[in-house]
Amino acid sequence: MKGRKNLPGNRSDSGWEHGIDVHSTNRRVQCKYCGVIRSGEVYRLKHHLAGTSCNVEACPNVPEEVKQKFIDLLRTHTEESQKKKRSRYGIDDDNDDDEVEQVKKRKGKNTMDCFVTKTKTKNQTTINQIFKKQERDDVCQQIYRFLYTSAIPFNCVNNPEFAKMVAMIGKYGVGLKQPSYHEVRETFLKNKVLRTMGMLEEYKVEWSKTGCTIMSDGWTDKKRRSICNFLVNSPKGTIFLASIDTSDISKTAQKVFEMLDDIVERVGEENVVQVVTDNAANYKLAGEYLMEKRKHLFWTPCAAHCIDLILEDFEKKLDVHRVTIEKGRRITTYIYSRTLLLRWLKDFTKGKELIRPAMTRFATTYLTLGCLNENKGALISMFASNKWKSSRFVKADKGKSIESIVMDTRGFWPNVASCLKGASPLIKVLRMVDSDDKTTMGFIYEEMDLAKAKIQENFNNVKKSYERIWSIIDQRWESQLHRPLHADAYFLNPHYHYSPNFKVNVNVKIGLYKCLERMIPDATERVKIDMQIDLFKNEKGLFGIESAVLTRKKKSPGDWWDSYGDKCPELKRFDIRVLSLTCSSSGYERNWSAFEMVHTKRRNRLHQQKMNDLVFVMYNLKLKEREAIRDANKAEKIYLDDISSDDEWITEKESLVLPERGRWLNILDRTTQQEGHDEDSEDDVDFVPNTFGDACELQSLHLDHLS
Repeated sequence: MKGRKNLPGNRSDSGWEHGIDVHSTNRRVQCKYCGVIRSGEVYRLKHHLAGTSCNVEACPNVPEEVKQKFIDLLRTHTEESQKKKRSRYGIDDDNDDDEVEQVKKRKGKNTMDCFVTKTKTKNQTTINQIFKKQERDDVCQQIYRFLYTSAIPFNCVNNPEFAKMVAMIGKYGVGLKQPSYHEVRETFLKNKVLRTMGMLEEYKVEWSKTGCTIMSDGWTDKKRRSICNFLVNSPKGTIFLASIDTSDISKTAQKVFEMLDDIVERVGEENVVQVVTDNAANYKLAGEYLMEKRKHLFWTPCAAHCIDLILEDFEKKLDVHRVTIEKGRRITTYIYSRTLLLRWLKDFTKGKELIRPAMTRFATTYLTLGCLNENKGALISMFASNKWKSSRFVKADKGKSIESIVMDTRGFWPNVASCLKGASPLIKVLRMVDSDDKTTMGFIYEEMDLAKAKIQENFNNVKKSYERIWSIIDQRWESQLHRPLHADAYFLNPHYHYSPNFKVNVNVKIGLYKCLERMIPDATERVKIDMQIDLFKNEKGLFGIESAVLTRKKKSPGDWWDSYGDKCPELKRFDIRVLSLTCSSSGYERNWSAFEMVHTKRRNRLHQQKMNDLVFVMYNLKLKEREAIRDANKAEKIYLDDISSDDEWITEKESLVLPERGRWLNILDRTTQQEGHDEDSEDDVDFVPNTFGDACELQSLHLDHLS
């Protein structure tokens, strides 16, 4: 039998021509070119010479022809090894390494592979990653050129669809024919619309059981075109239904009513429990028209919009709020429009910002006041530091004014705390109703009461300190926001109903029976439900078993009723349809960038129907991805939420200036700008691109510079 080629005395492996056997017993080999001694015998020596960085660093002195020789040798060896694996597990050569690994796992194998990385990642390092580094760089360069010349936002590479596209192109291999302009506009778009509609069928099945909410709100793009969007929400998720261009339509109450009525007809009146819009006068009147025609559904104002109006009323009607917010805006505007001050701020706050991008588009004013309050000590330290005292800012009128505000520890900062005492409990409610995490109809009634109680507590129960705030809240809550559905859902929610603090007043009972009369037209069925309510109140039947008691606050209200309401089938169906509702139409508004990307691109020249199809496909795919992420309890992807901070806090009263010709690259790199800019300049204003329009501006600047 022939001896192995690496055994002592038989060093026939080609790698030994370029290495010295230091000690045959401990497998240490010295490279002839760089003199480095490594363990692992000739195996690692060959990787050392080929420069693969596979468990060993590359040789810096190896001749190019020797390096290429061992690259080819290792590539051939690895490919043969992969073929043997495929043959062993009965897999075709066209399949990739991931399928080989899946078969190995199914067969219980646990073989070793020299190309498995030592990091915690689950992915293997492939042959191409080791031997085709330069080729990958060339491919990536072409991808970057496409992104840069098309002014496509960089964060599109975070889109999971981008990764899938690259993987499928690689799997297809050489010879892929790119899709034509016609195929993208017509063939594939139509196919995707049909597939998306098929995907939505599973949602429609749930509507008959849980009911649904039609959500509508207007939107105006940068070209001042008015667009009205319609979505349908249920516990299974939210789907985008239609987008109507209303630029040439006078949005009177009658026109809005006709659009809403058409959407109800498409969804099915028997499935719709409520229609949620904002609280504008035309929408409110349109809601009344709709309820007059459709006798069994409700129109409800958007809770997030109403709470935002309450916060706006604070600023308009309370002097301390108006003055404090104005001063806070002056601080952020002054600092964020001067690069040097912004750099100092990052040093003193340890990287924290004064502007907080909000998960809701509302209430950014008070969220920013909260950031100022959190960084109070850092701001005072910065304006008391030698850096500030020795700068030119301190001599300017604006600088003196801002310094006096920040250093006013007896006036400004106590007022900031007072504003937050009144607004923070409402912001908590706003976050709840603006969230996609759970159905909120069963919670808003109690949460508004708790918010008022918390405000009272924040002001140490001193009535004169909080009564004006309460008056503003009650004015909006009683006249606009409070609806029968809110009271009914509060009564039926097991989270609250069995609590010692549960209160049933006349308003709650009126809401309950108004909902019964409107949603249940059959008087006999209403009587049955009324009788079954007594079983619920007295914890009889399944309502009183241990499992039902233990899960009252752990399950969603709708799921709880689905589990334990079987002895009261009529009441169960009624309760599930009420408790499965949302109370806000703003949960989808943070995705308005999806419409912006389609509607405002001049080069698209899309007809209205094609534009609607594109938005229909894109929006529903994003919503589907959002639901998958939410179900997996993961953080939402940034590309779904292109959130920017409240611009008025940064740019108000400060004019942004474009960079000088020839300095277009610097606006992408704040560090470069800081190093090359006059640090003491009073006009040190940044141009910070954060929208698609700014990206196009950058592209035009770049092309102008090159010409």
